[in-house]
Amino acid sequence: MESDALFTLGAPAGSRSAPEGSAGVDGFTPVAHDSPLPVRMRPATLDELVGQDHLLAPGAPLRQLVSGGAPLSVILWGPPGSGKTTIAHLVAAATDRRFVAMSALSAGVKDVRAVIETARRQRRSGGPQTVLFIDEVHRFSKTQQDSLLAAVEDRTVTLLAATTENPYFSVISPLLSRCVLLTLQPLDDDAVRGLLRRAVADERGLRGTLTLTTEAEDHLVRLASGDVRKALTALEAAAASATALGVGQIDLATAEQAVDVAAVRYDRDGDAHYDVVSAFIKSMRGSDVDAAVHWLARMLVAGEDARFIARRLVIFASEDVGMADPTALSVATAAAHAVEYVGLPEVQLNLAQAVIHLATAPKSNSATTAIGAAIADVRAGKGGPVPRGLRDAHYAGARGLGHGTGYRYPHDDQRGVVTQQYVPDDLVGTDYYQPSPHGAERSVATRLPLLRRIVRGLPAPPARPEAPAAAPVTAQAPSALGGQNGRPGTGTSGPGTTQDSGTDAAGEGQQ
Repeated sequence: MESDALFTLGAPAGSRSAPEGSAGVDGFTPVAHDSPLPVRMRPATLDELVGQDHLLAPGAPLRQLVSGGAPLSVILWGPPGSGKTTIAHLVAAATDRRFVAMSALSAGVKDVRAVIETARRQRRSGGPQTVLFIDEVHRFSKTQQDSLLAAVEDRTVTLLAATTENPYFSVISPLLSRCVLLTLQPLDDDAVRGLLRRAVADERGLRGTLTLTTEAEDHLVRLASGDVRKALTALEAAAASATALGVGQIDLATAEQAVDVAAVRYDRDGDAHYDVVSAFIKSMRGSDVDAAVHWLARMLVAGEDARFIARRLVIFASEDVGMADPTALSVATAAAHAVEYVGLPEVQLNLAQAVIHLATAPKSNSATTAIGAAIADVRAGKGGPVPRGLRDAHYAGARGLGHGTGYRYPHDDQRGVVTQQYVPDDLVGTDYYQPSPHGAERSVATRLPLLRRIVRGLPAPPARPEAPAAAPVTAQAPSALGGQNGRPGTGTSGPGTTQDSGTDAAGEGQQ
């Protein structure tokens, strides 16, 4: 059986496939002299387990599981190389239990039911308890996971399942509720370094035939990123290179040559995918351009679909930058077009430019909150009939129904804005759009109160005693209501257009 498609699951060094006193082990391949280094160096006792101190306290579920002190069904959740398979081997070595291991990559419902039926017969006849280890349990379908429920419920089997994916997403709730969830953490650099040194000196490892320079050790630790299996695999490759060169030392050049580049821990279909994307969005929102570029690089190196990244940028441009920098949406849309027009690898330059623009732009979520509040009102039943003056009047008979009657054409007014009711009766006076004082939206925030007063026919606020009396509303020049170019229509069309963009943001962009 394979684990993480890297090496065959083998028993701890020096142990047999059926340890003395145990009821048997099925599914683990015994360790051979040519087994991969991570297999040979797997801890043989719980005391050799490194990096999971929070689970190793006396009486903790992990110790009970390994010692056989309690028939607890357990789900082990942790990144690759954190010790999940090692724990399974330690449980397999425990006495008085039959241990059966299978991988969700190759096993099906038929295999699971066969193990359960055998365990049930043995239990009825007074035989040993069965521990069923399922590696990569997140790859089991809902139906396959359902097949375990009854046996786990009545303890026909003690389930030991391992997963690299968030079990709250990948394991069905009824099965999760029947198990104790143990979360394994990535090993820190000191733990990985200690295991590398152990592998160099240990009889199960390199037996002291080679030395490892400090620079090469640092490189392997950095390469591992908490995955001890990756570190030991890289060490084995470097040792083979040094042996082939006839040298007794693994230096930095040898280590770098043996392992060309670090594999990025990123699964496009797993929860790591969502975590990285979330960090990417939040870094741009927080205006940390360096962090945003890092997460972009992380996704690109891992092979993320550039179209997915571009879609996130387009959403972000309206959700988090919005009216504070209206050009952000154009930049993001242009980057999305570049993905289709240019493609990888060159389009990473366009994506980087867009990310830098969005991360350093002034921020405003006014479009998001505006459309969100409006949608909430619509869903709450607010919003009566369309006012008669706004109804479609172009077809025959519409005028007879009163459609369009009383409509005032804004362009006939020198200001380009007229007093007129545009909303249903029960929404008169409702303010959805609240401009921020950031970036380009500052000018909108200055202009909007005047627009609302004219449209709603409200009186101008009284002038401050120390300030000159404000000019009557009717005397306002057209440029006072316009945008930077003085066009009267800019003040009314801008917010509406941004709200349309905000629809996608509200639906997809929140992290």
